[in-house]
Amino acid sequence: AVQELVDNLLHACHMISLATFLPRLEPGIGVGSSFEGWSPGGEDTVYRVLVRLKPPPGHAFRLQPGTDRELPARHGRVRVKLQCMCKREQLLGDVLCFRHHSSEQVRRHQRPELLQILCTDSYLDVEKTAHWLQLFVRNAWDVIAAQQNCQLAVLPSSRSCQLQLTYDSGRTVHVEMVLGVQQDELGVFVGSQEAETDLSSTTWLESCALHELLFFRCVARQAPEGSCHLTCLQLLTYLLGDLVLSPAHLKTVTMHLLTLLPLSEWCPQRLPERLRDVLHHLRRCLEERQLHHFLVGNERVPRELSLPAAFQAASPLNLFQHLAREPRARALHELTQLQHR
Repeated sequence: AVQELVDNLLHACHMISLATFLPRLEPGIGVGSSFEGWSPGGEDTVYRVLVRLKPPPGHAFRLQPGTDRELPARHGRVRVKLQCMCKREQLLGDVLCFRHHSSEQVRRHQRPELLQILCTDSYLDVEKTAHWLQLFVRNAWDVIAAQQNCQLAVLPSSRSCQLQLTYDSGRTVHVEMVLGVQQDELGVFVGSQEAETDLSSTTWLESCALHELLFFRCVARQAPEGSCHLTCLQLLTYLLGDLVLSPAHLKTVTMHLLTLLPLSEWCPQRLPERLRDVLHHLRRCLEERQLHHFLVGNERVPRELSLPAAFQAASPLNLFQHLAREPRARALHELTQLQHR
């Protein structure tokens, strides 16, 4: 239902943007725990949707990687370059070439263009683009609201578009639309997601969310009916609460175990054993201060995921490398409590 509503919103946004030289919005892709199938549910659930941006006619996106080259926490900026449209101008006469006419001529005869509205120093600005999407969604909602059985509110956010849907039944659903620019043909994006550190408004973060979604789909096709791997994640995430450890750590450990143990070992009857395995593996990772990212330098990643060569060739990335002694001790104590529960 969330996917369908977001698709309707994005389609309306797309139709509104056709007369402009602003980014085109591709259909959204649901990512994260809610669409991977292991969200514990409840009022705190956030449905995260990746909204891909395509450059409008006469423009191109060029990714300029940042100085931090550590996969997959790399960041970069998206340079917006103008392309020649003289041929279209001569054949159709519906545009002026951005490159070969003065900016004053273009401003007089055409709708505002991308560089003027959504860029800072010719780089696509995350905050300006997020604000633009929020305005677009409000306008699109006016078009489709009559066909929906809920009310929509756009919540304040600097790097994404966060929606609150209130249905006639009284249920409230939260949706986060994260902007993304595709780096290559293999589905690696730079996105507008929030980061643990402050970022400049022109900095985009590399995202592996799509490949993680594809991994869970791959497991679902091969696992026995009623496989308990999603139930493991649901239960442990529900019990975890607000701790030093995060659902992302539980997810990483479970993904590793899904490739270390035969999928036949994840049948419903083995749920207690698999719960113990996940917690035991996580404890060992904490004690050794070593938890490797699943998609980086891991030979066990299924080939169906078609990871970029840089991910396959990279050295394993330790997610616990910078975990300080005090948080690690607290995490071990919290893990012991979790095991007792």
